[in-house]
Amino acid sequence: MKISLRDNCKYALVVPTSMGVRLTPVAGQPVHCGGTFVMHVTSAETNVASIASFLGLPVKVLTTFVKGSPIAQLIKDNLRSRGMDFEGPEVPQGGPWGYRHQFNIADTGYGPRGPRVWNDRAGEVGRTLNVKDFDLDRIFATDGAQMLHVSGLIGALSPETGRFCIELARAAKKHGTRISFDLNYRASFWKGREKELCGIFSEIASIADVLVGNEEDFQLCLGVKGPEAGGEKLASKIADFKEMIVRTREVYSNASVFATTLREVVDANHHLWGAIMWAGGEWHIVEPRSITVLDRIGGGDAFVGGLLYGILRKWEPEKWIQFGWASGALAVTMITDYAQPLDEGQIWSIWEGKARVVR
Repeated sequence: MKISLRDNCKYALVVPTSMGVRLTPVAGQPVHCGGTFVMHVTSAETNVASIASFLGLPVKVLTTFVKGSPIAQLIKDNLRSRGMDFEGPEVPQGGPWGYRHQFNIADTGYGPRGPRVWNDRAGEVGRTLNVKDFDLDRIFATDGAQMLHVSGLIGALSPETGRFCIELARAAKKHGTRISFDLNYRASFWKGREKELCGIFSEIASIADVLVGNEEDFQLCLGVKGPEAGGEKLASKIADFKEMIVRTREVYSNASVFATTLREVVDANHHLWGAIMWAGGEWHIVEPRSITVLDRIGGGDAFVGGLLYGILRKWEPEKWIQFGWASGALAVTMITDYAQPLDEGQIWSIWEGKARVVR
């Protein structure tokens, strides 16, 4: 199976996002007693796009910045270092209590102590993302993009960002750009907005070509019955995950690829990691395999990034899920939320279980 992609496009992948920074205590310490922190740039959507950008495909980021902010400068420099183009309005801070880039404060966990994440998103400038600030005809028609990747995190961030994501998806569809949608449900974003967000998510999912989510995402975003989180061992629930995807396909039939990751946590540093994908009438399954985890945040994003990279490279579907699985396994060995692959071979060596030194 092949997904037909536009030719002669300036960009392989376009992602809308709200950029922020993450503060992480060193040496695996908890936030509440970690005296020294490392700060790095983060967003789920650029986590996804990093697989493609580090491996040489052109990526475009659509976002907003706080005008004159040193954090905004840090973010711009980081995106450049990842080989990503970006555009977006510069929003005045409006004083000390005005806009800012979000802070994500999280430790990595260690052994039996699981990670803790504290999101501080008050005044987040990314909530102002608005379609009027972007020339969609230039982005999708003149420049051209092979794929648009939308995350439910951005779709649910604010009423403005929800409308922004719908307009992006409509413009992408109009110009023949393929659409990837990672549902990414967050309960705190949805509280009191269930009817509004169900409509937004349903419309985007109805025109998406690639639809990704876990058991919670499909059920709570799209109302599709699926397996309960936790409980039985993952390997024994694969049939339930497949049934969930079948039910999703019946409603959202435009998509030709459906995928979900499988994760069983042994402890903070040891997970069983697998994946399921339906593509073009065939199932592709990676049975859960043991991986070693330095920092779990970003593993799911890297899975999506690896899967999309395989599609953009026009590989056979079997390789999409393999590369996605290995990209996720790579990301959790890094302290940044995004994987930074040296080359394709580094990712394939993870898939093949070859961890010997390369000289």
